[in-house]
Amino acid sequence: MAAQEEQRFRLSEQYQSLKSALHRHLIDLIDERNLDIDAMSYAQVRQLCLEQVRRYVVDHKLPVNQREVEILSTDARHELIGYGPIQDLVDDDDIDDIVVNGPGQVFVERAGRLEEVALRFMDDAHVVRVIQRILAPLGRRVDESTPMVDARLPDGSRVNAIIPPIALNGPCVSIRKFRKRPLTSDELRHNGTLNAELLEYLQLRVRNRANLLVVGGTGSGKTTLLNLLSSWIPNAERVVTIEDAAELRLDHAHTVRLESRPPNLEGERAITTRDLVRNALRMRPDRIIVGEVRGDEVLDMLQAMNTGHDGSMTTLHANGCQDAIHRLELLAGFAGFTGSEVTLRGQVVSAIDLMVHVSRMPSGERRVLSVTEIEGMRGTDVQLADVFRFDLDRQQHVDVRSQAH
Repeated sequence: MAAQEEQRFRLSEQYQSLKSALHRHLIDLIDERNLDIDAMSYAQVRQLCLEQVRRYVVDHKLPVNQREVEILSTDARHELIGYGPIQDLVDDDDIDDIVVNGPGQVFVERAGRLEEVALRFMDDAHVVRVIQRILAPLGRRVDESTPMVDARLPDGSRVNAIIPPIALNGPCVSIRKFRKRPLTSDELRHNGTLNAELLEYLQLRVRNRANLLVVGGTGSGKTTLLNLLSSWIPNAERVVTIEDAAELRLDHAHTVRLESRPPNLEGERAITTRDLVRNALRMRPDRIIVGEVRGDEVLDMLQAMNTGHDGSMTTLHANGCQDAIHRLELLAGFAGFTGSEVTLRGQVVSAIDLMVHVSRMPSGERRVLSVTEIEGMRGTDVQLADVFRFDLDRQQHVDVRSQAH
C-alpha cells in the first residue's frame, strides 16, 4: 500500500469505526479469557492482536487486505499497551516534539520544523484515555478537578496535558522528547550551531570556571547547549544539577541530580527549585547547574554564583542578552528583592561572567547568535561586550575581538 493510500485509509471514518470495534472486541476477549496483558511479552501481545484482527475480518467478511490487517493489528496493539495513534511518533528518534490539539490535529517537530501529520484520534474521550495511559505509571492523572498536568516520562521526556473545560478545542498533549544521546560538539558544529573557534573559546571559559547564562526562546536549544557546556567540567569537581524536569545528561564522575516536585492534590508538599538551590549550597558543590531560572530561585542562584561557586551555569527565557538583564531584574522583583535597581544590577554583574544567546532560525536550524561578556557597570547601566556574533548576511560566526583590531 502506498504511503498516501495508507494515510487516507487511517484517516477515514470507516477505519476509525473499525478500529473502535476491534478495540472493544479485544477488551471483551481479554476480560473473557482473564488475560493479564501487563504480564505478557511484547511478542505475545503482537501475536494476539494479529490473530484476533485476522479472525475478526474473516468472521465479519470485511473487505480488508493483508496490509490493512497489519495496520489494524499494529494500531490495536498500540491501543492496548502503547500511546494509541501517537506511539509511532514516540518511537521515532527523528522527532523532537509531539503536539496533539484535540482529536483531529497532530503536529510534530523534525529538524526544527513543525508539521502536521496524518493521524487522528476518534474523539475527545480517546485523547483523554491515552493521556491517562501516559500518566498512570507516573502516579498522576487529569480530571475536572485537576485539568492540567506537567510530568516527566521514565525516559526523561516531558509531557504536558490539559483537558476541557480549560482546553476549548478538546484535550491537548505536548510531549518534548528526550534525546537518548546528547548532541556532541562535532554534531553542533556540523549543524552550524557554532564553529570550531567558538567551541574552543567556550570550552576554555568553562574550564576557567566562568559563570555562564544561556539565554533564548522556547525550543531554541538552551538545554542542548547547557549539556555541551557541562560536559567540559573537569571530573575532579562536584556538580549539583537542579531541574524542574530532568533533561540534562552529564557524563561526569561526580554529579548529584536534583528534581523539583509539584504539589500534591491537596496543594501541599511541593519542593521548589528555590528549595533545591538553597539545599544545594549545603551539599559542598564546586558548581551548581540550574536547568532553567524562571522564578524566585533567581536570587539564590545569583548568591551561589557570588559566594564561591564559580563555574556555575543556568538558562533563562529571553530574546537576547540585554533582555536577559531586564528579565533577571523582573524575576528578582517577583522574588521579593527590596534593594535598589543599581544594587541588583551590581549583583548580576558580580555573579555572571558570560551570556550565550541561542535562537531557532526561521528555517528551523539552531544558532548561537552571540557570546557576550558582562564587563561591569557604567553609571547605572550594565555594560555588555560581544565576543562572538553570528553574521546573518554571511551566515557565519564572527570573532568580534579580531574585527576590533
